[in-house]
Amino acid sequence: MTLTARQQELSTTSRWDLGDLRALYVNCTLKPSPALSHTQGLMDVSIAIMEAAGVEVDRLRLVDHDVPPGVYPDMREHGAVTDGWPELYARVQAADILVVGTPIWLGEKSSVCTRLIERLYGNSAELNEHGQYAYYGKVGGCVVTGNEDGIKHCSMSVLYALQHLGYVVPPQADAGWIGEAGPGPSYLDPDSGGPENDFTNRNTTFMTWNLMHAARLLKDAGGFPVHGNQRALWDAGCRFDFPNPEYR
Repeated sequence: MTLTARQQELSTTSRWDLGDLRALYVNCTLKPSPALSHTQGLMDVSIAIMEAAGVEVDRLRLVDHDVPPGVYPDMREHGAVTDGWPELYARVQAADILVVGTPIWLGEKSSVCTRLIERLYGNSAELNEHGQYAYYGKVGGCVVTGNEDGIKHCSMSVLYALQHLGYVVPPQADAGWIGEAGPGPSYLDPDSGGPENDFTNRNTTFMTWNLMHAARLLKDAGGFPVHGNQRALWDAGCRFDFPNPEYR
């Protein structure tokens, strides 16, 4: 993916050292590899910016993996014959930044994206080394493509789910391209105008840098602040200044 001159400038003039950050981009297209994915086309712009800034990037297309539906960490324990999610979850946990990419179908995120969020949810009650929920200290964003309305609707759904599970969602954490509403060219189609669209390129650039900045701040701070959010301490009786009704 070739960056625009402005995107390249932003990458090469940054004073931020981001070389110890790792990002995972999960493409929730319905198309198995090696079929062309327009969602991947826009995700590749964000990936190129991150890699130019020194971030290590991991990529996966979820539909290429045997991931059954469910809300448990390993669905083999609940009747599934096989489950590729535990291996993929290790890649999720290795990343400081998670970017979810989805196409729009009937105004909604893809069914594959819904499955990803359900499987992320299945691990969300696990605890990190600080006793916080599993995704605390990580940053989330999303990329949406299609040729029908729904970028903001799909982004709202994905970003709400990520923050509810524990991800930090920074400002302008989404980007997308739909062209004209209705049947028409998709992002990578000839003469679509998608790769040249300034609004999309600006939002994609801002999203990418905001994800990296938030991840940098969290990593430098040793994760999300540890107080008032530790499940083990709550279960042990610590109430973190929660008002005791007996003394009101």
